[in-house]
Amino acid sequence: MIELSDVSRYYRRGTDEIHALDHVSARIGEGRFVAFMGPSGSGKSTLLHLVAGIDRPTSGAVAVAGQQLNDLSDDQLARWRAAHVGLIFQFYNLIPVFSARNNVALPLLLTHFPKAERARRAETALRIVGLGERMEHQPRALSGGERQRVAIARAIVTDPTLIVADEPTGDLDARNAEEILALLRQLKNEFGKTVVMVTHDLRAVRFVDEVFHLDKGVLLSGRDAQRATDAIRVAAGDGLGAGS
Repeated sequence: MIELSDVSRYYRRGTDEIHALDHVSARIGEGRFVAFMGPSGSGKSTLLHLVAGIDRPTSGAVAVAGQQLNDLSDDQLARWRAAHVGLIFQFYNLIPVFSARNNVALPLLLTHFPKAERARRAETALRIVGLGERMEHQPRALSGGERQRVAIARAIVTDPTLIVADEPTGDLDARNAEEILALLRQLKNEFGKTVVMVTHDLRAVRFVDEVFHLDKGVLLSGRDAQRATDAIRVAAGDGLGAGS
């Protein structure tokens, strides 16, 4: 599904060159739920933006579902992203004056579907995430966990190839965080979605198929990666959560 081939992403900050990602190569199979973990500034969000077609690498190649993203123009990349990627954010990014149904239907405005079909698809997505009874509620009338479920429904309403989630549990308490991780796992198991998540939440290790570890823009491998995963499993088993 996803192949990163010797990918680097550098930024200029004044006279300095910042290496956000440095020669990263990885493969993620179709229908997998994976997490990229590492300290702040390790390049996790940069990598997620490259996979989602939000950013471009300085060098190397990114391919998703057989499509070489490097080959696409900006307009083509925007159309590809709208058709194939569902985005989930830490702080939901919901429109306060819209109902849950209308928030979920927003991505469908870029499609050819008539209004009634957009509403039907939004309702179906909300039922999938367990909010069939909360469709007309505005975000202020929903809990944090429910708002994130609305955001997940919005991400899946176009039936995307790939779901990318940037710290989806970062603003949630422990119970809601586990429910959201279980829901993402459900999307993978029941609907065959490929889910790529960036997180600091140690609980994630119990839900994902694989953890990738980044440190200062470098993807750990071999014994270093295994030691990092083992340490997370021990910490998660001790009841530690997000931010620990």
